[in-house]
Amino acid sequence: MVLAIDVGNTNIVIALYENDEMRGSWRMSTDKNRSADELGMFFVQFLAGSGINTGDIDDVIISSVVPPIMHSLCNAVKKYFHVEPMVVGNGVEADIKICYDNPSEVGADRIVNAVGAVKKYGAPLIIVDFGTATTFCAVNGRGEYLGGVITAGVSISMDALFQNAAKLPRIELLKPAAVIGKNTVSSMQSGAYFGQIGQTDYIVRKMKAEMGEENIKVIATGGLSLMIAAGSECIDTVDRNLTLDGLMEIYRKNKSRGL
Repeated sequence: MVLAIDVGNTNIVIALYENDEMRGSWRMSTDKNRSADELGMFFVQFLAGSGINTGDIDDVIISSVVPPIMHSLCNAVKKYFHVEPMVVGNGVEADIKICYDNPSEVGADRIVNAVGAVKKYGAPLIIVDFGTATTFCAVNGRGEYLGGVITAGVSISMDALFQNAAKLPRIELLKPAAVIGKNTVSSMQSGAYFGQIGQTDYIVRKMKAEMGEENIKVIATGGLSLMIAAGSECIDTVDRNLTLDGLMEIYRKNKSRGL
């Protein structure tokens, strides 16, 4: 069995794979101050709830956009699973050409998403990840990572309104009944929901025009992907497990080379 761990700015998502099939997944908040033992015990408890022992885990692969947590996380894996984790970016090959001015600047999550999307859906494609940041990534028909767009995620935008506008409350993001809000909360929800949809569709159209290729598929992933995709005109497929499946594809490729 293999654990795939995706460390995002807001959440850590852990998935258990057996024979390339996902058996279960768990989510915990990202806290860079957690110790190796705290992280390890979370993993032990998650697995125990599914009847899995730590000794059943053969390997662990990690992608992370939170460098401060990696020391504790890697030590937790070594201590509780007795394996050396594969870490994307630390000698672990993703097998995708990155056409970026400085390839090392591309976040591990964006690379992993691209690998997973090409494997599952082919190329060319655009991946939209609705996470702490909303990212748009372009992959051409040759399977090369061209680059993309990074914008503030919906939650960040709403928090900024709450923190910087004295009379605006903190709200739950829901799809409003109409674009024209009749009160402050519904007006804010309208701005967040329809604003994200408008931004998404506009950026995707501009990216497609620049890529200049036919049949570009648009794959959405991340926490808000289902909600935004329901109102989008450009998103073709929602895949909530894209990052985890991409991690497993990278794992398989590296294991086949004996890494």
